[in-house]
Amino acid sequence: MSRKRTGNYFYMIIPMILIMGIIIGWPLVQTVIFSFTNSGLLDTEPASFVGLKNFISAFKNSGFLSSLKVSGLFALVVVTSEVIIGTAVALLLNEPLKGVRLVRAFLILPWAVPTVVNAIMWRLIYNPEYGALNSLLYQLGLIDKYVSWLGSADKALGSIMFADVWKNFSLVAMIVLASLQSLPEQQIEAAKIDGANGWQRFIYITMPYIIPSLQVAMVLRIIEAVKVFDIIYVMTKGGPANKTRSASIFVYQEAFTNSRIGSGSAFAIIVVAFIILLILVYMRALNRQKR
Repeated sequence: MSRKRTGNYFYMIIPMILIMGIIIGWPLVQTVIFSFTNSGLLDTEPASFVGLKNFISAFKNSGFLSSLKVSGLFALVVVTSEVIIGTAVALLLNEPLKGVRLVRAFLILPWAVPTVVNAIMWRLIYNPEYGALNSLLYQLGLIDKYVSWLGSADKALGSIMFADVWKNFSLVAMIVLASLQSLPEQQIEAAKIDGANGWQRFIYITMPYIIPSLQVAMVLRIIEAVKVFDIIYVMTKGGPANKTRSASIFVYQEAFTNSRIGSGSAFAIIVVAFIILLILVYMRALNRQKR
C-alpha cells in the first residue's frame, strides 16, 4: 500500500519536474555547451568548439578578475554585516518589550521594497547636490562640503553595500527570530539556575540552536550577494572607473554588449563555482562554531 502511495506521489510531481527542467535545466545545459564554443550573439555561421579556451582566458582577463574581486568583497561585507545585525535585531525582538509586536510587523518593510526601488531611493539619498545624507551630515557638522558618494571611486562600493545591508538584514532577522521563537525556554531557565550569564547562554545554548537557521539565511544571501546585478547597475552601472562592476555585470557586458556568448557563458559558470566555494567556507565556519 505504501509503495502504491509513493508511486502516486511521484506521478503528481512529474509536471513540476518537467517545468523546472524546461525553465532551469535546459538553459543551464545550453550555457555549459556555449562555454566550450566561440558562439557570438550576432553570428550567422555555426559556432566552433574551442575546448577550455574560454575558461583559460577568463583567468587571464584582468577585467573579469577585478569584477570577481568586487563580487567577493561585496558578498563578504554585506553577508557578514547582515548576519551580525540581523541576529542582534532578532535577539532584541525576541525579548518581551513594549511595542515589540508592532516593530516585528514593520521589520519586513525594508526587505519587501523591490531592489530597483531601493536602489533608486538610495541613489537620491546619496545625491551630491540635494541628497538627504549630505544635508544631514552637513547640518551635524560632520562634513564641511557635500560629498559625491557614488561618484567617488573609494566611496561608491561602500555606499552600495550600506544600501544592500539596509534592505536585507531584515530577512536574516526574520529567519533567526522564527528560530528563537521555538527555542525551549526550559534550557534557558536551567542555565540561569546554574549561574550562566547572558553571554554564556547565548554562546552555549542560543547560538548552536539558531545555526541551522543562520545557514539557510547565509546560503540565500551569499547567492544573491555574489550574483548582485540590479542594485549596482541602477546606482552606478559599475562605475566609477569600473570600481563597482560586479561579476554579473561583467558577464552581462561580455555576453550581450560585446556579443560574446561563448566566453560570457564560461565566465558565468566560474561565478557559480565561486558562489559554491563561498558557501562552503561560510558553512564550515558556522559548523565549527556549532561544535
